[in-house]
Amino acid sequence: MQTNLIDSDGVEIWTEEFGDAAHPPILLVAGSGAQGVTWPDELVGRLVAGGRRVIRYDHRDTGRSGTVDFDAHPYSWLDIKDDMLRVMDAYGLESVHLVGHSAGGLIGQLVAVEQPERVRTLTVVGASPLGGGEGQVIMRALMGEPQPEGSLPPPTPEFVAHFRAVIASPPPASRGEEIDALIAEARVMNGTALPFDEDAERRLAERVHERARDLGAAMNHRRAGQTAPDFEPVGALPRIKAPTLVVEGTHEPAKPGHGALIAEQIPDAELLMVQDMGHMVAPRFADELAAAILTHTAR
Repeated sequence: MQTNLIDSDGVEIWTEEFGDAAHPPILLVAGSGAQGVTWPDELVGRLVAGGRRVIRYDHRDTGRSGTVDFDAHPYSWLDIKDDMLRVMDAYGLESVHLVGHSAGGLIGQLVAVEQPERVRTLTVVGASPLGGGEGQVIMRALMGEPQPEGSLPPPTPEFVAHFRAVIASPPPASRGEEIDALIAEARVMNGTALPFDEDAERRLAERVHERARDLGAAMNHRRAGQTAPDFEPVGALPRIKAPTLVVEGTHEPAKPGHGALIAEQIPDAELLMVQDMGHMVAPRFADELAAAILTHTAR
């Protein structure tokens, strides 16, 4: 394992590399506000044992990557996408097997559309279809507004209730409250099928807290989503040529049914429904996910 700080247009991006540099590269792209270490070590280890070179990284404004004065230097998810491409460039990688979770999966879809030569295969986990208007669907759900006909399926009532409470509450004021808030969100994202492993989630939340240069800076990702309204081209998914694996948990609380919609639009895409999984990539699913990714990337 080796860590590096790379420069992405003046912003430091923390990266971590595992495995043999001669092996096929997998780039793991986390979701909105998430650090690279939210990709479980168990999953990374199984991918490396399967003969892959694995790279994960912290988005700007998360973890050990640089933080930004958003008011002075606003950015969009297009910039976050460019950070990912600069990570590839820093490692001398013309193309990778791209694995993205949630908003990371959205970025992966966009890159596969715009720069297909950089994506050997695409795996999207717990993501919404590019151009589907996911943000508007979630906002309408939180505001209690009806969804227009043809909209993406809305999040579950448990998801809506949790984030309504978050919006109505003051921000955490101490380390303990910040960690408790991370655990509370993870509990909702766990879904309702399996017991929530609070001890394991507390260890991860403490790790995330201790790694962060500024834990609150991750909220800038929500602001970034409002600064490029044309980020998601509509109707672009049929143009993706990379072999695509779409993964969704059967108890996805944030984007239920969105995986099937992605798979329907990308030619020859494969849909994997993981029994009992919620939104997060929990260690208990590492074996199944690693097996699927290794099979998908063996090309």
